[in-house]
Amino acid sequence: MVEIADADGVRLVTWNRPDALNAPNDELWDATRDALVGAQADPDLRCVVLTGTGRAFTAGQDLTEMMAPPEHRDAQLHGYRGLIPVLEAFDKPLLAAVNGLGLGIGATLLPYCDIVWMAADARLKVPFVTLGVTTEAAGSLLLPQRMGWQDAAHFIFTAEWMSATEAVACGLAWKVTTPDALLDETMEVARKIGAMPVDSLQTTKRLMVAGRLDAVRAARAREDAEFVRMVGSEANQAAFAQFLS
Repeated sequence: MVEIADADGVRLVTWNRPDALNAPNDELWDATRDALVGAQADPDLRCVVLTGTGRAFTAGQDLTEMMAPPEHRDAQLHGYRGLIPVLEAFDKPLLAAVNGLGLGIGATLLPYCDIVWMAADARLKVPFVTLGVTTEAAGSLLLPQRMGWQDAAHFIFTAEWMSATEAVACGLAWKVTTPDALLDETMEVARKIGAMPVDSLQTTKRLMVAGRLDAVRAARAREDAEFVRMVGSEANQAAFAQFLS
C-alpha cells in the first residue's frame, strides 16, 4: 500500500493503492506517518519525495472508512490525526511529484511540501464545501498563504478543478513536466538535496517551519472543531448520499 525506497540520501514514498485512486485509509495514513517519522530520525536521509501510482496522486480520504471508522482508531495516534502533526513539524525537505488527480488531502498537503512538481495532465480539487464541511489540514491558513487570497478563495469556494499550469501560476506547485519525466525530474533535485549536510538541511527547515507552526496548529484546531460540528448535518448527509449514489 505504501512503498518505500531509500537511496542517495532520499526516501521515496509511493502510495500504491491505485484501485482506490490512492485514497488514504487508516493503513495508508499510518504507513505514511511512519515513513516520515523514520526518515526524520535517520541521519543518512536528507529528503523525502511523495508520489502515487496509477492515475491519481491521492483522491482524498476514503469516504467508506470515514463513514465506518475502524474500532482501533485512536484520534491522536491513527489516521489523518496521526499524520498531520508529523507533516506540520517535519524538519527535512519534503518534495511532491503529483502524478495525477489530487483531491482533498491531495491538494491540502501540498503547502507542507517544499517543492512540488506536477504532471501536465494532473489536476487538483478541494470538494469540502460541496460535501457540506470545511477545510482540513490547516488549509484555511496555508492555501491562502501559498496561493494568494483570491486564487485560494476561488479554489475553495467553487470546488472547481485546477490544472497543473494553474497550480504553478498561483504558487501551489513549482513546475509542470511531462508524465513520463515527472519522477525523474523530481528525483534529480531530491538527490542534489540528498547530498547536502544533514544538520544544515534539518536546522534550516526547522527554522523555516518555526515561523508558521503555532499558526498552523491553531488553524487546524479551529477546522477540526468546525468539521466535527458540520459532519452529520443535513447538508453533509445529503452531499454524502448524492456522492455514494
